[in-house]
Amino acid sequence: MPSTPNQLVCTCGCALFNNVMTRVGERVVSMNSTLVETVSINYEDFNESFLTCGTCLYGLWTDTYDGSEHTPKLLQCSHTVCLHCLTRIAASQTRDTGTFRCPICREQITIPRGGVSALPPSFLVNQLLDLMSRQRREVVPKCPVHINKELLFCETCDIVFCTQCTGGGHSNDSSANSDSTQNVTSDHTIIPFSIAIKRMSEILLYKANECMSKLNQAQEDVTKELGRLDGAKDDSLDQVNAIFQQVQSLVDKRKQEMIEAVNAACAEKRKVLEEQHSLIESEKNKVKDECQGLQHQVEVRNISQRIDTLTKKVDAASTLGEPRENAFLTCDFSQTESLKLIEQNLSKLGKVRTSTTFPSLCKAHVEDETIVGIENHITLTTVDYHGDVRQTGGDPVEAKVEHEDGSHLPTWITDCEDGTYRIHFRAAKSGKHCMRVTVFDRPIKDVVSFEVTEHNNPVETFGSKGSGKDEFNQPVGIAIDESDNMVYVLDTGNSRIKVLNTDLEVVKHISNEGLLGRSCTGIAISNEGLVVVNWRTKVVTEMTTDGDSIKNFTYNAFMEPIDVAVDKSYGHILVADNGMSCVYVFDSVGKILFQVGKKGTFSLISSVTVGPLGEIIVADSRIQVFSAKGDPRKVLFEEGQGKGRYGGIAVDSENRILASRTEPKSKNYVQLLSLTDDDPPYTIDSHDSKLKRPSGVAVTHDNHVVVVDLGNNCIKKYRYW
Repeated sequence: MPSTPNQLVCTCGCALFNNVMTRVGERVVSMNSTLVETVSINYEDFNESFLTCGTCLYGLWTDTYDGSEHTPKLLQCSHTVCLHCLTRIAASQTRDTGTFRCPICREQITIPRGGVSALPPSFLVNQLLDLMSRQRREVVPKCPVHINKELLFCETCDIVFCTQCTGGGHSNDSSANSDSTQNVTSDHTIIPFSIAIKRMSEILLYKANECMSKLNQAQEDVTKELGRLDGAKDDSLDQVNAIFQQVQSLVDKRKQEMIEAVNAACAEKRKVLEEQHSLIESEKNKVKDECQGLQHQVEVRNISQRIDTLTKKVDAASTLGEPRENAFLTCDFSQTESLKLIEQNLSKLGKVRTSTTFPSLCKAHVEDETIVGIENHITLTTVDYHGDVRQTGGDPVEAKVEHEDGSHLPTWITDCEDGTYRIHFRAAKSGKHCMRVTVFDRPIKDVVSFEVTEHNNPVETFGSKGSGKDEFNQPVGIAIDESDNMVYVLDTGNSRIKVLNTDLEVVKHISNEGLLGRSCTGIAISNEGLVVVNWRTKVVTEMTTDGDSIKNFTYNAFMEPIDVAVDKSYGHILVADNGMSCVYVFDSVGKILFQVGKKGTFSLISSVTVGPLGEIIVADSRIQVFSAKGDPRKVLFEEGQGKGRYGGIAVDSENRILASRTEPKSKNYVQLLSLTDDDPPYTIDSHDSKLKRPSGVAVTHDNHVVVVDLGNNCIKKYRYW
């Protein structure tokens, strides 16, 4: 079939392309005056579809097929594959069969006698390569002086040059070679300028597409935010209408009450006046009746009687002459203070709340070391678009804390009202955690990552061995006064009580004759001051916080009194006696009331304390709880019986028990248990500051426990909740 003008025809005579042009929408008239439309084909798409080997994608990475190793070969199935791929495929598939499968359609291909290199070339692809080569040569940048010389580009120096103009190189570098597509010297990378233009164009397009994508996403996000803003406005207006409808209802209700009060007052007055009016009318009728027929009356006696009757009626009429009720009725709105109060309250009713917080600039940071079982928090600081820290709160903040195993922790948020927020959580296990924070459902700048440790070290340590101001000698007991948060430590070896504030700073020392003998082992806070017990003298002494004695007493059954506690609700004093294996309960003046336990009930009592409801709590190798009357209630940590010994014990306002414990192999720690629930115990291990013979314990109002470390002659303060 003869080819028509501007047609591309293959060897079998079929027209493949008709008037392939490079401009979109251009109309041309061919030699036979046929009007046709041109089609614009992207160079890269055309190159990938027709001039690229479908197996190794050679053309994608090196422009197109070449005339040597990657020569295009036409298979019997009409597909085109480069010689390099065919050689590899044939070598792996023939197995002496003389055939292989087309990698595109899987049809069986017979290898000619000369091997795969004897397969016919793909004339169509070669023609297209020639066509594209001619077109490319037309756009290859040439030197304006040496028109046949292609320009080169140095990526290192970022300059374009002609080798003939520069004497073989650029910047006195003669190593450039215009015949190679790329020449990498020790200092410079030289490529043809046409390739550089293509690369930079591709980079430019990529960056432009990336930029457009981000701008489109930004525009979409802003559009969504505008939609949410409109929704928030509508919700706010609905709230305003709802609240002021309620206010209007209250005003209408009060108005109706006032109207009803006016009508009721008027009706009451009207009733009185109308009754008087009717009475007057009745009297008038009676007078008329008395006067009827007087002109015909001749009996003087009858006339006189009527005169007397009318005289009485005149006297009665005088009493009816003044209205028995008055017409005074008005509404008093003269109380301007009430109106001003209403005005002030209305001005405070409602507030339009908005925010300038810019979430992607806000940051969150971990305040302290995060510990398992303890309430930790992360502080979020909000800023506006300009990066200025905000001074007000009210933002809708949400946070999620996730453990490395994928589990999530509950969180709760405190608005500090100064632009910062505290995000609280309590980790159940150690390991890596991350927190994702959003404001207005938009994430803040970074995801906060942190490590949660199972080790709980002291936040403060005070004291060392000695008799100085900041020293202890065999400290044993400790008590904290809730009224002033003063810490009282029984410094037994120095026969004194050391008084500290909650920062563990020394305030003063207390001396008293009840402290002598270096044998006081128990201390408690009473309603009057302090109570101590001396196991050697077997005397219980109550003193003021200045050391003045209030009273003291003993009991003939005392054998080894080692600890004391006070039930401040009743003033009862509890003394734990190790020798008698019981707890004696005395009234406020030292009169015995009853005892808790007997021989065998306890094994070497270590401490006693009183619970929030008056429970008597006794510790030896386990913890036993009794009612305020001494009846057994429950046993805590029963599995510890015979395996160790408790030192001191204390109970906080939330029914949490803090107890120091010593077990074999020098295992010393503080244990946290629940007085009411069956939660498993939590351990404060003091990892980097090991306890040695921990003794008395006391709790502060802010969830800290202070422990007497007898072995190290100091006290240590820990967070425990």
